[in-house]
Amino acid sequence: MDPTISSHDTESTPLNETGHPKCSPILTPSFLVLFTTLVGLAGNTIVLWLLGFRMRRKAISVYILNLALADSFFLCCHFIDSLLRISDFYGIYAHKLSKDILGNAAIIPYISGLSVLSAISTERCLSVLWPIWYHCHRPRNMSAIICALIWVLSFLMGILDWFFSGFLGETHHHLWKNVDFIITAFLIFLFMLLSGSSLALLLRILCGPRRKPLSRLYVTISLTVMVYLICGLPLGLYLFLLYWFGVHLHHPFCHIYQVTAVLSCVNSSANPIIYFLVGSFRHHRKHRSLKTVLKRALEDTPEEDEYTDSHIHKTTEISESRC
Repeated sequence: MDPTISSHDTESTPLNETGHPKCSPILTPSFLVLFTTLVGLAGNTIVLWLLGFRMRRKAISVYILNLALADSFFLCCHFIDSLLRISDFYGIYAHKLSKDILGNAAIIPYISGLSVLSAISTERCLSVLWPIWYHCHRPRNMSAIICALIWVLSFLMGILDWFFSGFLGETHHHLWKNVDFIITAFLIFLFMLLSGSSLALLLRILCGPRRKPLSRLYVTISLTVMVYLICGLPLGLYLFLLYWFGVHLHHPFCHIYQVTAVLSCVNSSANPIIYFLVGSFRHHRKHRSLKTVLKRALEDTPEEDEYTDSHIHKTTEISESRC
């Protein structure tokens, strides 16, 4: 069973031979996805525009740019998928081909987003644990190279899974099973890498004899990882359980996919909100541009130093105005 395809097409299939009741389709998750994706697409579009055209490129901004691109791609797939589900519910014809394409396409940005998030957490962990080695041996364009490799690998996995699933022709069950095993193993590896690096980074910042001062960038990364673990991880667990343990999409598991899809859309939509909340926290100016807020959210300056600098600057301005 291919988790990226069958989840769209078997929710309403009755199990007469096993006695399970037929699952009735519901529209609430589809409307929630529509609303969430619209909000998320608006936020990620702003992030893409600011990082792509209005701000200077840095290592962290390259990662955030690619994460916003993956989230936008993921939200677009689920937005169209929800429209097709609503059309089916009201009897408007939607070709099965469209659902299959969306089901396989959505796995590409899901892998890309998790990979980029793992790369961010790992790189920040290395910069904290071994700062001298990190700054001396890190290539200048490392973030761009890693993001390019992530997209190539994600597209390769998605295309292979799409091809061997039988969508374009005859099903190659043996090769299809191997491809799904590789994708599942890669997702588990990314989750372990993300969890380990995030935990090491958190312990290094909060514990130990030489604690590193907390900066806005670490708060941004920590909140992004936490939201992923709560909202983005259930979809990966669902796909894993569907393939390895044969979790059927019949009663009472009919709507698990739709619930995990809503949570995943919340995860992809929450990242821009996190950036702007962290960037606007303790900002003393009344008029704040989105560019300034996003820039502050990605700053690696400790909160105490930032507050001291702003306080000194404000005191200097007051003294000059009195003179």
